[in-house]
Amino acid sequence: MEERLRVSVASVTTAYNAARVLPDHLDSLLGQTRSLQEIIVVDNGSSDDTVALIARRYPEVTILRLPENLGAAGAWSAGLEYAALRKRHDWVWAFDDDSVPQAKALELLLAGIEQAGCEKSDIGVVAPLPIHTETGTCYPPLLWRDGFVKPSDELLNQPIWFADLVIASGCMVRREVVEKIGLPRSDFFMDFFDFEYCLRIRAAGYKIAVISGAKAAHEIGNACTVRLPGYLRIWPDHAPWREYYIARNMTYAAWWLYPSCNVKEFVIRHLTRHAGGVLLFGSNKSSCLKKMAQGFWDGRKASLGIRFRPN
Repeated sequence: MEERLRVSVASVTTAYNAARVLPDHLDSLLGQTRSLQEIIVVDNGSSDDTVALIARRYPEVTILRLPENLGAAGAWSAGLEYAALRKRHDWVWAFDDDSVPQAKALELLLAGIEQAGCEKSDIGVVAPLPIHTETGTCYPPLLWRDGFVKPSDELLNQPIWFADLVIASGCMVRREVVEKIGLPRSDFFMDFFDFEYCLRIRAAGYKIAVISGAKAAHEIGNACTVRLPGYLRIWPDHAPWREYYIARNMTYAAWWLYPSCNVKEFVIRHLTRHAGGVLLFGSNKSSCLKKMAQGFWDGRKASLGIRFRPN
């Protein structure tokens, strides 16, 4: 317990026009049963009351202001650079602005590192289970077998287990990892940047521990519930610009970072299934499909960087 208290943990929240959702998020961080050493918000060029709200209601929070919207990837990279490399916190706990961790989440994550059954230095990332608030459905961390593999129910129900891919929001990264492998790729702008970072972390020999008892409420896109006979699924109804980055970054990873026939076939199947979902459940079908096709083409050409921003 004493060692846990000595560990320095900072949170880094990426925020964009988040004045409506930030209070619940920041209150949840301030209410943790194990206090954070620093709470950092990276403002991604917001045009609303985000910065003024933080200054007025949360003066203890550190604000990093970016001159323009660099996407979740660019903001996370800036936050990690500040918290891990400049301030040298031992762990950096990442969040989207609408995520709400349970009060004991940090305490459980730190306890899980000690109970994981391996050398503590082997663990580069520790993550909670992200939960969709409305349905209680979890967004499970994934295994990577030349593509996404959902863990079995048996594995999901274990108190502590190891994954290959976790979403950025809720995950806690060891400073040593950032020093060794560098920062997330800001040229991804949005989506798959966290999975790419996880794959780099795993390639460097670190483990990603999932603490099933730690929960964090999290939303992915404008999620809606799809109910069919014998079928229940959360469908993330993304805007066209975001569908572009999903398709582009995944395709780029398959053709340039992990090029193999199996990975390429997986990405083509995955994007085809997703396109079918857009046709069935999407609210902006034509524009989303066009942006997906453009993203696939740009990913094949390795044409990265910021192409589109949210309106």
